[in-house]
Amino acid sequence: MARAARKKSGSGDGRALPLYKSYVFKGKEPCIDLTRTLFEDVFGRRVDTKMLAEVEKNGGPSVGCMRGWFFGDTMRPNNVTVEAAGRALGYERVWRKTPKQ
Repeated sequence: MARAARKKSGSGDGRALPLYKSYVFKGKEPCIDLTRTLFEDVFGRRVDTKMLAEVEKNGGPSVGCMRGWFFGDTMRPNNVTVEAAGRALGYERVWRKTPKQ
């Protein structure tokens, strides 16, 4: 029903997400792996449900959301949830210049 309403209004045309020449990857988005590495560095062990519960308790996204990133089918998490997970651990993301290729 929601899809029909969207098509009717003209805002959903069924096209795939846009592809960008400057941001190309296969599989899951790189921020998932970076977040996993951050979790493992902070907690000193592999990601597990107990760890995810601790992040959720500190104001991060739900355990189910993060399980989707690390163990599920989530390919492109929302920026706000990734940001919340890092901040729940006391970290923030920073932009830096990429090395010349």
